[in-house]
Amino acid sequence: MPEAQVTHERVDDIPLLLHVLRERLQLDQILDEPMTRHGNWQGLSFGGVTVTWLTHILTECDHFMSHVQDWANARPETLGRLLGQPIRDTDLTDDRLSEVLRHLSDDTLWHQIESAVNARMIRTYHLPRRRVRVDSTTAAIDKQGLSWLFRRGHSKDHRPDLPQLKVMLASLDPLGVIRRRGCRGGQCGG
Repeated sequence: MPEAQVTHERVDDIPLLLHVLRERLQLDQILDEPMTRHGNWQGLSFGGVTVTWLTHILTECDHFMSHVQDWANARPETLGRLLGQPIRDTDLTDDRLSEVLRHLSDDTLWHQIESAVNARMIRTYHLPRRRVRVDSTTAAIDKQGLSWLFRRGHSKDHRPDLPQLKVMLASLDPLGVIRRRGCRGGQCGG
């Protein structure tokens, strides 16, 4: 009977990050759509390289290109299974990563990618607008760095070193504020 070979790899947050990037945002597919593969480009696609690199940046808190190849080569099983294809030694070289940066620096391509990502990420809801409640408060602000955009008033505490900024909060009814009517004897009816 042949001996079973056991290998181990640190997984950390790699499955979670790749799930969000690939399954939820479909970032690899978005990046692969406008990109034409060079005839000599083999292995991971442009999108696969990018999501793997982003995973490295978020996992390791390290943006240096020179560290990505060693990081990926230390996790071939994990990355291969999560990406759906084996990782080659040359898939995440720094010249491959610089090619990714070169393409992403094109403003036209970047805006196209950004629009596609935002279409999958941002959700809008139709909310009722019958009633809006507005509440105001003041906040003390530092004088340094203020621009003419901020109108400031005098401190209610009569402190000239701490001018105040008026802040307004608007919330939609009935979603933002729960109000109770007719409280009697500890029981409130809505």
